[in-house]
This record gives sequence, structure tokens and C-alpha cells, in this order.
Amino acid sequence: MNPIAQELNQIIETGNPHVLEMLSGIGKALFFPKGILSQSAEAKEKAHRLNATIGIAKEGGRTMRFDSVMQTIRDIPPGQSLTYAPSFGVPGLRKVWQDAIYSKNASLAGKPISLPVTTCGITHGVSMFGDLWLDPGDVVILPDMMWGNYNMVLGLRKGARISSYPLFADQGRFNIDAFEKAVRDEARQNSKIAVLLNFPHNPTGYTVTKTEGGRIAEILIDVARQGTNVIAVTDDSYFGLFYEEETLKESLFATLCGKDPRLLAVKLDGCTKENFVWGLRVGFITYGLAADGQEQPVYEALEKKTAGCIRGNISNASHLGQSIVLKSMQSEKFPAEKEEKFAVLKARAQRVKSVLAHPKYQDAWEAYPFNSGYFMCIRLKTVNAEKLRVHLLDKYGVGLIAIGDDNLRVAFSCIEETDIQTLFDLILQGVNDLT
Repeated sequence: MNPIAQELNQIIETGNPHVLEMLSGIGKALFFPKGILSQSAEAKEKAHRLNATIGIAKEGGRTMRFDSVMQTIRDIPPGQSLTYAPSFGVPGLRKVWQDAIYSKNASLAGKPISLPVTTCGITHGVSMFGDLWLDPGDVVILPDMMWGNYNMVLGLRKGARISSYPLFADQGRFNIDAFEKAVRDEARQNSKIAVLLNFPHNPTGYTVTKTEGGRIAEILIDVARQGTNVIAVTDDSYFGLFYEEETLKESLFATLCGKDPRLLAVKLDGCTKENFVWGLRVGFITYGLAADGQEQPVYEALEKKTAGCIRGNISNASHLGQSIVLKSMQSEKFPAEKEEKFAVLKARAQRVKSVLAHPKYQDAWEAYPFNSGYFMCIRLKTVNAEKLRVHLLDKYGVGLIAIGDDNLRVAFSCIEETDIQTLFDLILQGVNDLT
């Protein structure tokens, strides 16, 4: 059991042992991690200069947003905002989002997919996936560097076994050999495996190349054809924010759909990051499978099961949030707004790479490969990540996220392009202070 959970249990037992007895096994094992949220809370108080912790985007000192979203809020009638939404989600939004999936993934042309079912954000989608598809002890294959909440939701709460592999090879690319070994080893030992693919990746900001993506698909398809049931889950939270030509611009969901009866593709995505409406909590679950030309009844059954899962959990996602997103996506301004914000984030990513190319940083850290998304990571060479994080916060008012002993995550989405040089110079100063 996690030491933080044990500490909380002791506190409860001291105050009221009966309450501890009432907690479930999961309840006893749960804890609030000293991770991104707690570190971000500290930064909110102390990072008066630069705050690169939380996964949102800012511009001109304000939260990044589309004008079409802000204008829509005051124009939504009560029947589209204050009432309960269906557990499946608002029908119009589900269809618009499905159309968007097809438009963004050319490989899906001619392939049937389910109508997306609306979740209360993508984290809720991960949880619903766990409820629907994982029994305690089932294996989920993930890289060693991953969004920490996967372990909380799937490992701790759902009781799945997390099987990890090194994300990067020595040459700074996706470790396809380690991925293949993990998949094939688990397939030999289990009749069902789940593989979670998160690109653009949190925390590193890496997206696989077209070649790497093709190889990932080949491996999963081959394993399915050899008789293992494979659930391929794509967490596409930051989809579309691809900044370099070589990166795969489609979701692996599109590549995997309909390839084998034993291969189920599950797409988790949403408006949260793509449309810069984090707090509206609008995400989706979409399925892709092969069913001998009879996909539609299967999709409808899966949609009903998924909606039933949501009904027994939160009942339904926000009607207001869904209505805002729908009207924004239907606005004639929407395509231009999306291009405008993409350009801002791409420029920041390019500036990060330009700044980090300077040799003065080489002795302090090395940057993990990144080419997309909101984040990038550096691996520290001489100081502890948590000690540096606290030092930067206390002395310089700079907020970052420490991951393990050696890694710092930088949310460049939060940092103006003109402040990026300053940010990394302050990190370097902090390293020098501690060495």
C-alpha cells in the first residue's frame, strides 16, 4: 500500500476507527498523490513569475479561448443548458464529433465507427473504459513515463496490473523493440491484453513518427491474429497539436479500426485540450471493430453499455458544456480560431527547441524528444527534481512539475513565447544554486 494511503488510514483510525472499518479495500488504498495537482496548487500560491505546471494554455496573461465559445455562453437557452443531458450525450454534438473524427483521420474513410458517447472529460473516459473492459488482474501495457493518473484510475481503482516498457530507446526515439517485447510477452501469458497509447504524450510531448505508428499497428494486429484479444486504447487528449512533419498526424485508432475480430480499438478524446475548454469537461469514447459487416448493432450495444456505465456513475455530462461546444464547433469562426491557437502553440514549441539548442544547458540536463502537445520534459543530470522544483518555486517564483527523481515537466502551453528563454535560464540558475 502506498505510504501516503497508510498515513491517511492511521489518521482516520486515530480519530474514529469505525470509519476506517467502513472504508472499502479501494477506499483504504486511495490517496491524493503528491503529483501534478498538489504541485500545481503550490505553484498557484508561489509562482508569481512563471508558472509552467498545469496543462492548460494561456495567452496575453489570460486563459486561451475561442471567441466563438465566449460569445455562445450568453446565447444558450435554459433548455440547452440547465436541463439534464442524455447519458449518451447531446445527439447533435455526438454526430458533429464523429464527423470531426472522420475529417481528421483520412484512414477511416469507408470504415464504420460508433457514435461517440459523451463523458465528463477524458479522465472520466479512462475510468469508464476501466469499468467496462478491465477486471482486477487484467493487464494494461503502458510506457514507464506516463500520466500518473493512469495508475490511480486503472491500477489502484480498477485493480488492473500495469505492465511497463521504456518509452524511449537510446537514440531518442520511441522504443519499438521494448514495446513489441512487452506486448508479445503479455500476449503469451494472457488471453486478453489492453494497450494504452497516448500521443501526443503526457508528460514528454512526443508523438510517434509515421513509421513508428505503422509498426505499432502491425504488432498489435499480428498479436490479435495469433489469437489474443487486444484492446487498443488511444488517449488522444492533445490530438491535432502536431508540430513537425515526420509525426503521425492521425490517431492510431484510425489505423487499427476493423483490422481483426480480436482487435478492439477504443478512442478517448475530447474538447478539453483540442478546443481549449478544460473546465467544461466534455470528452468522448468511440469504438472501432471488425464484425463481418454487422458492426452497427454491435456499436449500438456498446454505446448502450457505455451510457449505462455513465448513468450508474455521474448520470450525464454537463448539458451546458456540451451545448457550448456544439455551438462553437458549428460557428463559421471555428476553423480560423483553431488554426490561430495552433500557430501560437507551435511557435512556443519551436522556441523551446531553439532555446535548448544552446550548449550552456548541456551539463545540467538533456531534453526528452518532443514534437507535439502541451508539454516537454528534461532529465536532470546533477540535482534531484523535487528539490529543484521547490527551490525554483521558493526563490524564483517559477512553477514546474517534478516527475520521479530526475525529470521536470514544462508546460510550454502556459508560457508566452517571449518568456521561454527566461524560464530555462532560471531553471539553469536553480541547478547551479544546488550544485
